[in-house]
Amino acid sequence: MATTETATKEPDTRPQLQGKAQRRGDRVFLGLSRNSGIAVLVIMAAIAVFLIWRSIPSLTTNTANFFTETQWFPDSSPPVFGIAALLFGTIMTAIIAMVIAVPLGIGTALFIAFYAPRKLASGLAFIVDVLAAVPSIIFGLWGLEFLMPHMFGLTEWLNDYLGFIPLFANTQDLYTKSILIASVVLAIMILPTMSAITREVFAQVPRAHQEAALALGATRWEMVRLAVFPFGRPGMISGAMLALGRALGETIAVALILSALFTINWHITEPGGNTFAANIALKWNEAGPNGLSALVASGLVLFIITMVVNMIARAIIARRAAFSGAD
Repeated sequence: MATTETATKEPDTRPQLQGKAQRRGDRVFLGLSRNSGIAVLVIMAAIAVFLIWRSIPSLTTNTANFFTETQWFPDSSPPVFGIAALLFGTIMTAIIAMVIAVPLGIGTALFIAFYAPRKLASGLAFIVDVLAAVPSIIFGLWGLEFLMPHMFGLTEWLNDYLGFIPLFANTQDLYTKSILIASVVLAIMILPTMSAITREVFAQVPRAHQEAALALGATRWEMVRLAVFPFGRPGMISGAMLALGRALGETIAVALILSALFTINWHITEPGGNTFAANIALKWNEAGPNGLSALVASGLVLFIITMVVNMIARAIIARRAAFSGAD
């Protein structure tokens, strides 16, 4: 009986030590993960508290409605400023940029993943990814010196043939420093983010799903539409939301291209428009104490907008998380 117990205990000695080491590693990893998550929450809360604290002085002295006023004179006496024009410019440029970048990004990812020859696909994927490493000021200079003069014909054509739509009408006969040009530059800047994430999601589509669709007689496009898109929809939404986050917060490129006018102008081919980030970058050095507080208040609004956008994206993705593609 003792011999049997000894025989059963001796082989278990080494696995038990491994189990302890593994459990110790799990505890360390769990602690690091928990502390990292708490640190992120603390940092976000600290940023929010800082923005609110620094915004209070200007908000309490402002004599205009902060949300509806289009002027920006926080250092005047009395202070008069608001974010209506900034909110309009930020949202308008981001929406137009997304309208341009999302279809291009998905199309580029589809071409690289399913249509292009392997050698061409690898080179094209590298070029698209390199675009993400280009500094924003380079995009701004390119848009200012090259894109703006070469978009004159397009914006004039939009006015001539689609001018009956207020969005494309140009009553000033000026076609520079417009929201449309800034949106095109933003679209090119966020295109690598959208394309890279979507391409990686498409690469995770189970090969069995693709082969099953093709075996049933589906064309390549039908296979993409029926097997790839349903599986990759959460990833496409994530890529679009990340791209939207960059579009909302872009600073230098937009500041170089847009004409810093505090107006709400629905004619996107005319000069005008401003954004939160560009206004902060342009006004910070020349602002007085109350002006700095007002700029922080506008940054608080941008912070809230980006948080809301990300929460909406997470909610959309969570609703579609049940589809794993494994069934």
